[in-house]
Amino acid sequence: MRTRLAIKTHAILERFFPERRLFLRSDTDTRFIRLKSGTQAVAFTGAVLVVSWTTIATAILLMDSIGAGNFREQAKREQITYQQRLNALSGERDSRAAEALAAQNRFNAALKQISSMQTELLNSETRRRELETGIDVIQATLRETMKDRENFSDQLTNLQDQIEGGDVEVAGGAQDDSTMDILSDALARTAAERDQVVADAQASLIRAAEMQAEIEQMQDKNDTIFRQLEDAMTVSVKPLDKMFEKAGMDPDTILNQVRKGYSGQGGPMAPLSFSTRGDEPSADTLRANRILNQMDRLNLYRIAAQKAPFASPLKDPFRFTSGFGRRWGRLHAGTDFAAPHGTPIYATADGVVVHAGWSSGYGRLVKIQHEFGIETRYAHQSKIRVKVGQRVSRGQRIGDMGNTGRSTGTHLHYEVRVGGNPVNPMTYIKAANDVF
Repeated sequence: MRTRLAIKTHAILERFFPERRLFLRSDTDTRFIRLKSGTQAVAFTGAVLVVSWTTIATAILLMDSIGAGNFREQAKREQITYQQRLNALSGERDSRAAEALAAQNRFNAALKQISSMQTELLNSETRRRELETGIDVIQATLRETMKDRENFSDQLTNLQDQIEGGDVEVAGGAQDDSTMDILSDALARTAAERDQVVADAQASLIRAAEMQAEIEQMQDKNDTIFRQLEDAMTVSVKPLDKMFEKAGMDPDTILNQVRKGYSGQGGPMAPLSFSTRGDEPSADTLRANRILNQMDRLNLYRIAAQKAPFASPLKDPFRFTSGFGRRWGRLHAGTDFAAPHGTPIYATADGVVVHAGWSSGYGRLVKIQHEFGIETRYAHQSKIRVKVGQRVSRGQRIGDMGNTGRSTGTHLHYEVRVGGNPVNPMTYIKAANDVF
């Protein structure tokens, strides 16, 4: 069976590859090489395989070259688009920073105006109380004057009745004229005193009317001041409420913690109390106390904003290179800011430096402990400008941007941790964009 198959295979090969002889002739001898059909088939097959492999490899290389060119062009286009987007974001950030600075200036101006208006309000309320006290005194004096006038009028009437009735007895003719003179003088003095009492009473009434008009004018002025203060408080406090809420911080809890830092009752601003007689406070007093409570809340917010990391760690132009979240299967626990080598880095809130030195992949690292259980980290610095235990303020320079540790380029790796857990730093920065 095998012999028959071999004979058929050989016959087929003979048909396509007949046996050939290759002669090699020299000067003295002639030799030949016998090329069997199987040998020719193997050589042909090998040649075909080599040519096919060469063709396929060349095609693959050409396709890779064309594809690589397309990929390079696409990558270049994406890089240009990404760079344009980064430039746009950088421009938007600069615009936001300018708006934040303008908003902060407006906030400071409003706070100064509120303080001035508060002083004016207190002076106005004190003046109003003095006028009310003066009116009380005038009314008491008027009542006494009217009583004296009635007494003098009664005496004058009695004297006139005695004279007209002849009840007044005289001892002799010499005393008659003297007695009449005395009675005339007494009547004249009584009439003059009566006229003076009436004039004083009328003057008191006029003064009381003037003082009442002045009080009404003062109340209108106070009402205007109250409305302006209430509007200013609404405009100033509501954005701060939203800022803390957007940052995931309960405003009431934060304000209570800040208030604990004050000694004495009532926090930094105590309520008004004008009455010393145990009377119920007036409507204006209650209204003023509500405004003072809002001012107290505003002042506490201002202090809390300094203690929480709402500021940006950089003031010079920069671009974002990597955000908070998963990256290559691992959590990127912060936000990366790229800028030139040596760019100043600033503390984003008041706090105490708890680490200032080398820390494996972070390179040169600064850690700052803030209030409310918040910690910020500033990594890959080229130079550290603070020491452990040092108390720093918001906006104070703490180091220079660098490329130390596990870093692929000059940038700042900025982290915010609450209770030891990393959170997105942009939550705080974006929350403050509409306020500062």
